[in-house]
Amino acid sequence: MTADSRVLLVDDDEAVLAIYARVLRANKHEVACASSAPAAIELLKQSNFDVVVTDVRMPSMDGIALLERIRAHDVDLPVILLTGSLTPEAAAAAIDLGILQCLLKPVEPAFLAKSVARAVSVHRLGLAKREALRELDATLGEASDHATLERTFERTLSSLWMAFQPIVRANGDLFGFEALMRSREPLLPHPGAVLDAAERLIELPRLGRRIRQLSLSALEYAPEGCHLFLNLHPQDLLDDELYSLLEANPAASKRLVLELTERASMDAVHGVRERVQRLRQLGCQLAIDDLGAGYAGLASFVQLEPDIVKLDMSLVRDADKSPLKRKLIGSLTSVCHELGVLVVAEGIETAAERVVVADAGCQLAQGFLFGKPSADFVTPSR
Repeated sequence: MTADSRVLLVDDDEAVLAIYARVLRANKHEVACASSAPAAIELLKQSNFDVVVTDVRMPSMDGIALLERIRAHDVDLPVILLTGSLTPEAAAAAIDLGILQCLLKPVEPAFLAKSVARAVSVHRLGLAKREALRELDATLGEASDHATLERTFERTLSSLWMAFQPIVRANGDLFGFEALMRSREPLLPHPGAVLDAAERLIELPRLGRRIRQLSLSALEYAPEGCHLFLNLHPQDLLDDELYSLLEANPAASKRLVLELTERASMDAVHGVRERVQRLRQLGCQLAIDDLGAGYAGLASFVQLEPDIVKLDMSLVRDADKSPLKRKLIGSLTSVCHELGVLVVAEGIETAAERVVVADAGCQLAQGFLFGKPSADFVTPSR
């Protein structure tokens, strides 16, 4: 075992700490000692460890509570519990929180060393897997097994917040904001990962309800008269609570533009036309997002009859340098004008891109040039 393996040893008995620390250091581990769970938490904030070895019975905060705090921030860090006895309730809690091993005191030095060595290997395997997932651009983020994904998703829901990015008219005046899902959960680091997790766990309805609740709560702080663009998953159209929420908030509904991406098919949504019509009757406008990046057919247009379309940013990016992109933007915008549909150009980052889409007839624009997503409704740059 190399000396770069780091172990956090937690026990309120100083004599036990000294004995176990000596055993682990003799086996080439670097050991940090904490005589209480709060002290251990402070050490965890300051340094990275490969393993935590902790007593269960400690004053002020026991080992199970410490395990809960660890799991709130790191689902992979192996934890070994040391105990003279463990109640069935505590054992069940420890298992649910992903304990690696429980050792009964007194622990033989050789057995303790063997258990810690195995835990270090498990942790390194987890780190290697995480790196592989990053390299492969895994769409599920870093939480892979079902139990871990469930815990991660619950933390994601509780830490969810909405960012708002301005959408402007061609003259720079504010038209509205798009509500964008954000989470403080590091294992599901971007909206795509959160959506993929929700699909795997069959939790899309809960995710959609949480997003809508947060967005409508924030709308009362938005500039008067501006629209709020809110993304829907096709399955959201099947959720009766969507319509109940809008019926209960008629003033807000009249300011909503509900976006459905062209990247997703709505074939699985029964009665989609009737559902869309009901949304319109409640005062909402409909938009197709990512136009030009989804299915080649016209199914989305036919089913939704959108009021607004948003050109995918892959078309807009560097359009000033690409005659082909300028031609495509012009063609799509021209057809939308004929159908009486407003066009939003997404992903505008430069003044040159802004000129191209304006010349093509795009009435609305969105992108970092006007403002980045923010927790507040920030007045766009002109």
